[in-house]
Amino acid sequence: MRGRIGRLTLLLLLLLISSGCGPRSSTRVLKLAHGLDVAHPVHQAMVHMAERVGELSRGRMRVDIYPSGLLGEERELIELLQIGSLAMTKVSASPLESFVPEIKIFSIPYVFRDEEHLWKVLNGEIGRRLLLAGQQYFLRGMCYYDAGPRSFYTREVPVRTPEDLVGLKIRVQKSITSHRMVKALGGAATPIDWGELYSALQQGVVDGAENNPPSFYLSHHYEVQVLQPG
Repeated sequence: MRGRIGRLTLLLLLLLISSGCGPRSSTRVLKLAHGLDVAHPVHQAMVHMAERVGELSRGRMRVDIYPSGLLGEERELIELLQIGSLAMTKVSASPLESFVPEIKIFSIPYVFRDEEHLWKVLNGEIGRRLLLAGQQYFLRGMCYYDAGPRSFYTREVPVRTPEDLVGLKIRVQKSITSHRMVKALGGAATPIDWGELYSALQQGVVDGAENNPPSFYLSHHYEVQVLQPG
């Protein structure tokens, strides 16, 4: 139901990486952290990227990946990036909008007509400007990852029209834009960290959530929900 705009994640690179005072190794190590499971296709894409970095640099650069939220939630990872404790991270657009206001556009549904329109924009001048919009905040976007369109899913009722959301507590990321989107559709937006969402769904703290198919499946939310694709 959400359409294609809310599905993007971004890979970020620290704009300025401070050089250490200790002895230099012949291999430069870049730390990349994210919150996804190791089975997620986006994680697998980053593993492939790390392999290619090693190959193309002939061993002079290495990317060490810390998955599954080992180093913190997405907002914490962005903050670690800004102070130089990380070289790269992968985050969703929603937490990033608190740091780079222009990214709010990715939390608005139905902005793009279709997938061709989406990638034409992202691979063009507008997409590049958005990747560079965080430079003044010590953040620089490298690329966009596509994990599929986001849909609502609930514990009891199908969601086929906005009216189906009326009165339901829907988990959202900590994003003002996502909160306003769910409210505009008639639902009650409830911010909950990703790691706490399974138990929140199981215990009825929220009536539903929204996400893309890989995250829905790998998080085992189907055990307590029925996906209602839009």
